[in-house]
Amino acid sequence: MNKNIIYIVVAALAVGLLGGYFIFSNAEADQSAIKDLSDMSDSHDHSGESENQMWTCSMHPQIMQPEPGDCPICGMDLIPAETGATGLSANEIKMTDNALALANIRTSTVGTGGSDGSSLKLSGKIRENEEANATQATYFAGRIERLNVNYTGENVAKGKLLATIYSPELVSAQQELLTAASMKESQPALYNAVRNKLKLWKLSDNQIDKIEEVGKVQENFPVYATVSGTITDIMVEEGDYVKQGQPLYKIANLNSVWAVFDAYENQIASLKEGQEVKITTNAYPNEEFTAKISFVDPLLNSSTRTVMVRAILNNKDNLLKPGMFVEGTIKAAEMQMENTVIIPASAVMWTGERSVVYVKTNPNEPVFEMREVALGSTNGDTYTIISGLEKGDQIVTNGTFTVDAAAQLQGKKSMMNAEGGKTMTGHEGHLGMQEGDKMEPSTSTGTDHSKMKKRIEVSSEFQGQLKQVFEAYIDVKDALVNDDGAAAQKEAKQMEESLAKVDMKLLKDKEAHDHWMTIQKELKASSNAVASTSEIKEQRDHFKHLSAHMISGVQLFGVNQKVYNSYCPMADSNKGANWLSLEKEIRNPYYGEAMMTCGEIRGTIQ
Repeated sequence: MNKNIIYIVVAALAVGLLGGYFIFSNAEADQSAIKDLSDMSDSHDHSGESENQMWTCSMHPQIMQPEPGDCPICGMDLIPAETGATGLSANEIKMTDNALALANIRTSTVGTGGSDGSSLKLSGKIRENEEANATQATYFAGRIERLNVNYTGENVAKGKLLATIYSPELVSAQQELLTAASMKESQPALYNAVRNKLKLWKLSDNQIDKIEEVGKVQENFPVYATVSGTITDIMVEEGDYVKQGQPLYKIANLNSVWAVFDAYENQIASLKEGQEVKITTNAYPNEEFTAKISFVDPLLNSSTRTVMVRAILNNKDNLLKPGMFVEGTIKAAEMQMENTVIIPASAVMWTGERSVVYVKTNPNEPVFEMREVALGSTNGDTYTIISGLEKGDQIVTNGTFTVDAAAQLQGKKSMMNAEGGKTMTGHEGHLGMQEGDKMEPSTSTGTDHSKMKKRIEVSSEFQGQLKQVFEAYIDVKDALVNDDGAAAQKEAKQMEESLAKVDMKLLKDKEAHDHWMTIQKELKASSNAVASTSEIKEQRDHFKHLSAHMISGVQLFGVNQKVYNSYCPMADSNKGANWLSLEKEIRNPYYGEAMMTCGEIRGTIQ
């Protein structure tokens, strides 16, 4: 029995020794393997690594530095920027294949128009036929007693009464007529001279005979329309005094109108007087009007680089109204389009003053560059290009705004930034600040956190650091409640120190990061302003801004504590202001002892 026990013990010891040998020998092997990997890493040849490696910030990709360090905006560690972009020009941008696929970016090769001479489309407007326009003037001076036509758009026929005028000159001339008529037998020459004088004022023989027949002076004289048409402008009002020859109305004959188009330089050779134009309008999409080119302007507009092309349209049915947009299609058998560059409309980004496209400059790499172009005519979904592109250029035809956004982030030339340079982020004020500089509270923020009510999830460690800032804020508030400017100044400095200890790297979410960047900037500015003075009135003015952004910070991130949002309607010259408190009882920091209990609780933040 004892022998068996001894054998069992010896066997157990043997097994233990063997197990230990294998375990420790494996551990040593593992350590050796780790050491070998470490040595391989240390001895790795970095010669293939780009000497121009750039470093960027994951939250602020516009930051590019030649060496590792901290982001000058948010202080986060810089990470290596994408390699492979060396050798690019100052305005070229390189994107990854993954980014191209995600944004569905497509490119096309620029082609030219064929010589089949299909058609040319021009855009234009309907205008009045200036050859048929007239101005209705008065032939004698006087005062307008009545306007019989008093609104634009009214149609008038030739001979229609337009206005009535009192004219002292005509009254005197009528008296001369009556006097001369009484002695026309003895002085016929004088009588005829007086009649001719009245005719110069456009009085008819019937009107003159009627004056003689009645034997009485007529005080008010009518003005009749000399042409038929539509009143387009009334140039006087009742009671106005007018001079001889002064215009009263503008009248347009709209039985015929002009269709006026703009043609670009490269289209002029295809346009000649007498060519047929098919014209369509938005008002009558199913109806086509036919006209012939009646005039091609011999002068080029140097601003728009276009010439005016005009066609006359019959408008007896009054369908076409001046101001209507129209499109003209000219069919020409010999249109010289073989050298015209044509691109899809989706490739063009238009800023109002400039038209830009993105050109792929490297056929083997996703490298792009913005290029300004001069647009010619549009034909449905295509543009003709006057300058800026050549046949064979490869351009982005889908996803242009994505490429442009990438260019903006990298500080390259873009649609809204023709000169290039880094995109403004709203935090640039931090970059030029030196230690000890004072910051004034800003009236606007880069991120509108003031309207956000939804809580953003952050780590408990960040909440703990924010709580230290909040507690310092409460100390500032209590000092103002006690009318103690020196204490408020001291506690504001403590709040600045607590703010500096908040680790922004704890915020992994970009939304949280951006909101805290703005809130931190405002809290720092306001606490610095309170700490820079011991005058309690100035401190209370700055405390209003400090409280507004502290409320935003507590609402967005929380401090794991119940907080009361208090409000005083009389603060800030009766505009009202808020503050945070740990107790429900109102103790007003804006007035202190003078109005300690002025205010109300507006809500709580959990």
